[in-house]
Amino acid sequence: MNKPLTPDLLAVSTDRYSTHQVANQAQPASGYDAFGGDAVLRSAIEREAPWAASRCAALGAVVGDENVQELARLANRHTPELKTHDRFGNRIDWVEFHPSWHALMSLAWQHEVPNLTWRTTEKGGHFARAVLSYLWNQVEQGTACPTGMAYASHAGFEAEPALAIWKEKSKGTTYEFSRREVGDKPAVVIGYAMTEKQGGSDLRQTRTTARFSHSGDYHGAMAHWYELTGHKWFCSVPQSDGFFTLAKVNGGVTCFFLPRTLPDGSYNRFFVQRLKDKAGNESNASSEVEYAGTLAIRVGEEGRGIREILSHAHLTRLDFAVGSAGLMRQALTLALRHTTTRSAFGTPLADRPMMSNVLADMAVEVEAATLMALRVAKATDLMACSEHEKLLARIATPAAKFFNCSRAPSIAYEALQCHGGNGFIEENPMARLYREAPLNSVWEGTANMMCMDVRRAMTKDPRTVEALFDELQPLANQDARFDVQVRHTKRLVHEAVKDEFLARPMTEAVARVLQGAELIRHSSREVADVFLGTRSPGGSWGSHYGTLAAPVTQAAAQQIMRRAGVAD
Repeated sequence: MNKPLTPDLLAVSTDRYSTHQVANQAQPASGYDAFGGDAVLRSAIEREAPWAASRCAALGAVVGDENVQELARLANRHTPELKTHDRFGNRIDWVEFHPSWHALMSLAWQHEVPNLTWRTTEKGGHFARAVLSYLWNQVEQGTACPTGMAYASHAGFEAEPALAIWKEKSKGTTYEFSRREVGDKPAVVIGYAMTEKQGGSDLRQTRTTARFSHSGDYHGAMAHWYELTGHKWFCSVPQSDGFFTLAKVNGGVTCFFLPRTLPDGSYNRFFVQRLKDKAGNESNASSEVEYAGTLAIRVGEEGRGIREILSHAHLTRLDFAVGSAGLMRQALTLALRHTTTRSAFGTPLADRPMMSNVLADMAVEVEAATLMALRVAKATDLMACSEHEKLLARIATPAAKFFNCSRAPSIAYEALQCHGGNGFIEENPMARLYREAPLNSVWEGTANMMCMDVRRAMTKDPRTVEALFDELQPLANQDARFDVQVRHTKRLVHEAVKDEFLARPMTEAVARVLQGAELIRHSSREVADVFLGTRSPGGSWGSHYGTLAAPVTQAAAQQIMRRAGVAD
């Protein structure tokens, strides 16, 4: 017979199985101010666009909010679903999202992430909007895709008078998920459908064709409508209200704008064939689409479509450079919070000498990426009134896009290392960030495409090279290591102009020297010193983060970490 469980035996039995007392778990990275606690961003806004400080502060509070971070988790847990038909058998070609996605989109539009540049009359609109995008990319990168496309679309709307209503609606701040016609909506979401399976980045290989249909009044302006036939291999955000796309007219690649809903309220012939099953960016729908007698408005002249779409590409590439810097900042924030609130061997992880080496090294890299992206945003603001800024932007934009997007995965990897096994678990936001990090490097042109673009600009207009080194000249003779960096860059530029084989090392050198210049101008002495001592030619640096060597000390590393820390 079993012995009855007396109180004493019950207590022993309970203690025996009490194995789940939680101790020494890191605190979640929530409840912080992503703007107020970021010395780099605060200083940048004070310097270039102080009028936007309150907007940035408002969004910074959203970034660190626990409820908003939960929306990001849910949006990636409950992924989009394609609905080709309704329950009656009617073709609808629609995408359903979890409510968390719509809540995030509403927040982004409310805080002017897609359109602050076009809404303000203040100076520095691109710069201020870049800071908002940087912050938003620390919330949820899947929704950063539609905000970036909406930002870039303004260039196309300005180029075509028939799209004046879209230009106006693209400035709205009230997100609405519906298929109502543009005239009835408070704001619009814009997508792009360029890439085809046979061409990839080579848009000259476009096979979609367009045939003139008719001309007529469209919301008070004359629009030239064409019928499109073809297949697009990548269409971002297929539930958007309208799309910029490319098709050939008599053999010439031409730009078009395609509304999902036509003026009479009927749905355009826009067939979503399938959603892409991606390695990351899971909250966002990417798709293949089919055009079959699909109506679209011509934008610009026939046969000038690639030139037209490149006017948008400058803005999307800027946004990817900014977005990847923001993603790197989020990874660093997660690593800092984990290592400062979890202990090992009797001290917080962040105080261990090797860990402080890693964290400081990452912080230097993130700040360099941030300042370079913001310098491109400043150049974009000044392009219309400064030939120097216009020429500098021509090479700095693809260089920054190439370098920041290529460095983001390395920062995400090292941040995951800081978490150990916990970072690889899907409940931890670090795992999502790790899968997200490589995407921007292949969106809007791969790394090789960006380096080709830098070289093409230099060979086509040598004044771009002059603008680059004019940018650096005021800093000459201030630091011997920077002078070496400039000479190294000049040699590579000269050689790469003659030989495409050297385009990548040349573009990396351009990015690094721009970063060095911005750090000398705007960063702390410790950060600039570590950067120049490690990232300049001949510097003392290994192939991984955490390989800072003498004369860098742990005390200097701790100062850099404090500069990078976010406020509690």
